[in-house]
Amino acid sequence: MNRYRSTRRSTVSVRPLLAFLLIASFGILFAGCTPDTMEPSEEFTFTAEDVSKLIGLAGEKEDITDEGLGDIRLDLPDTEEEEVVLDVSMVDTYDAIRSGPLKSGDDVYRVTNKFLNMRAEPRVTSATVGKLVRGDIVHLKEFIDAAWAKVRMIDQKTEGYVAQRYIAKLVNEDRLELEKETLKGTYFVDFSFLNVRKDPDAESKKIGELPGQALVKPLSMDGIWARIPFEGKEAYVATQYLSPFLPNYLVRQDTFHLPILLYPVDEEGVSGALARHIDRLSQEGVRIMTFRDFYGLLIAQEDRDVRLPPRNVIIGITGLNDKNFGEVSDFLSSSRATVTFFVQTDRIGLRGVTEKNILTLLANGHDIQSATHTGDDLRSLTNAQLQLELRQSRQILETMTKRTISAVAYPLGGVNSRVAEQAEAVGYLLGVGMAPDKMFTRDQLLRLPSFTVKESTSGDNVMTLVRGEGDL
Repeated sequence: MNRYRSTRRSTVSVRPLLAFLLIASFGILFAGCTPDTMEPSEEFTFTAEDVSKLIGLAGEKEDITDEGLGDIRLDLPDTEEEEVVLDVSMVDTYDAIRSGPLKSGDDVYRVTNKFLNMRAEPRVTSATVGKLVRGDIVHLKEFIDAAWAKVRMIDQKTEGYVAQRYIAKLVNEDRLELEKETLKGTYFVDFSFLNVRKDPDAESKKIGELPGQALVKPLSMDGIWARIPFEGKEAYVATQYLSPFLPNYLVRQDTFHLPILLYPVDEEGVSGALARHIDRLSQEGVRIMTFRDFYGLLIAQEDRDVRLPPRNVIIGITGLNDKNFGEVSDFLSSSRATVTFFVQTDRIGLRGVTEKNILTLLANGHDIQSATHTGDDLRSLTNAQLQLELRQSRQILETMTKRTISAVAYPLGGVNSRVAEQAEAVGYLLGVGMAPDKMFTRDQLLRLPSFTVKESTSGDNVMTLVRGEGDL
């Protein structure tokens, strides 16, 4: 059977209908022997509704299943499922999130406004030569003044001018002070214009003007006058109309100390280890995060400098099924811990984890993310199959939970550059592999390291990870 088939077939097999069908056949035969003057009979067809009614009339109580019903099968026409189009509008934003602060010396800035026009001249009435959106990258050529910057599109030769306040340089906390040092002593005219005088005296001869927003680097300053270079000479301006100039900086955390623990609860003893570890983490004051929590932090860091506090851990549950659901759910409810469940979507159904189970987990504050559809090693699939696995799982879970599914746990931890690229294209921000590391950087968000917990993993092992001392 082709597991990637996108249609549904309703199949009904009913043994008690044999007699009825034979009688109906004879009835049709006798009807054919009636005089030609009679109106021709309509085509005789069965629908699923007809079958249901016939069973009721026959008084049969048997379940309609595919098991033990012999070879009699009534196939109903195929009906195409309505395709749900995945929202990939966040792909560009996710790509921007995954790109870390750029290397020192790179005059590269990111657009922070929803839309930004690139103009032919540094004024709002100038012609538009390009359009940018939030997250776009530009190379800075120079600051014309405190209001305008000359830039070049990163993948094109187009150059133009943009409003300086709508771009920001990405830096990490270690680089921020060094970046500020490069512009130390640069000021701008914080007034509509500023008179330039020959001597530091209000009665001195005026020899020119500096326009508002103009940049200037004084040779010296005191509380009243600033000595500046002007038209090849030295001159003076009033200090009170100068303000320090700094561009916008987007300070973002680039390195995260955040252990990710995966508990395969379908393996013997792992549920017990989960209970022990959560109790220990709670006693030690460690915060248990979900992937939804981490997603929220990354989104917030696009707009402001917010950091991941110390002593955090993400707990992910894999291998959830109908046999272990009750035990795991009950313990988590009593412990009041919220975790992420990575759900394999072909296991959702009456004989597995039900939709009601999923919605109960959500109601209890837990996070639901994808473990793909069939659980096959994605590295062994073609690109088309790989995309279908990732899309189908995300589509099912988003339809069911009415929430964005932003993370996928790769089956068997199997991820390479091709798998990560397909996960990115389908609209995942985060992907979890199995590299044993407790730290990662932004460019690893689609190939996150994690630890698979065993029954033998002790609470001390877990606390060692959280404290940052040694490995599991």
